[in-house]
Amino acid sequence: MVGEEARESSQDLSPTRATAPRPAIASSAVATGRGDDGSTGLLYGGPRISKDDPRTEAYGTVDEAVAALGLARAELGLKAQYGALPPALGGLGELLLQLQRDLFVVGSELASNPEAWSRLVDGVTRVDEPMVERLEVTMAELEDHIAMPTEFVVPGETRLSAALELARTIVRRAERRTVGLAANGMVAGSWLLPYLNRLADLLWVVARAAEQGEQRGSIPARPGRRAAARGPRSPAPG
Repeated sequence: MVGEEARESSQDLSPTRATAPRPAIASSAVATGRGDDGSTGLLYGGPRISKDDPRTEAYGTVDEAVAALGLARAELGLKAQYGALPPALGGLGELLLQLQRDLFVVGSELASNPEAWSRLVDGVTRVDEPMVERLEVTMAELEDHIAMPTEFVVPGETRLSAALELARTIVRRAERRTVGLAANGMVAGSWLLPYLNRLADLLWVVARAAEQGEQRGSIPARPGRRAAARGPRSPAPG
C-alpha cells in the first residue's frame, strides 16, 4: 500500500497527467469543495463566477474591513476586561459592532446576482439612505467632541487607533473596487458608494477620538509640526 500511495503521489505531481477530482468533503459543515476550481456562487443563484472577479474582489475587501473592525472591537473588550477602558470610549464598541453589521449589508449588495436585484431589501441586503445618514450624524457628533488635527497623521499612536486606521484603508480599497463596478453598471443601488466614502471618513475621525480618549495625541506626518490636542474636550458620544 505504501508503494501504491507513493506511485499515486508521484503521478499526481506529474505535469503530463491530469489529476483525478477529489471526493466530496463529507465531514465538514463549511468546506464543500465546490470552490476548488476557483469559482464561487452569488446570492440568489445564477452562474458561478471566478474568485478573482471584480465583484468578488469588492465584497472580499469588505469582508477584510469587517475583520479589521473586529480587531479594534476586541482591543476595546480587552481594555474593559482589565478595567482600563477610558470613559470617553465607553460607547465605541457598540458603534463598531453596528458598522460591522452594516458592512454585511454592503457585502450582500455586492455579492447579489444582478438578475435578482429586485429582491434586495433596503437596509438588509441593499444599502439605503438612512444608513448613510447615520454615519453623517455620528461623524458630526464626534467632530464636536474632539480636537481635529490640521495635518496628515501617522497611524500607530495606540493599538486601537491603528486597528481603526487599518479598517479605514481597507474600506477605501473596497470603495475603489466598487467604483469600477459602478462604472460598469454592476452596483444595484445608489447609496453603496456614498456609504463607503462616508464610512472611511468616519473611521478616520473615530481613530482620532480613540487616541484622544486615551490621552494621546496624533503624530503629524511632517516632523516639527504640532500634534493634535491630547484628549477630547468632552466624552465622545456612544
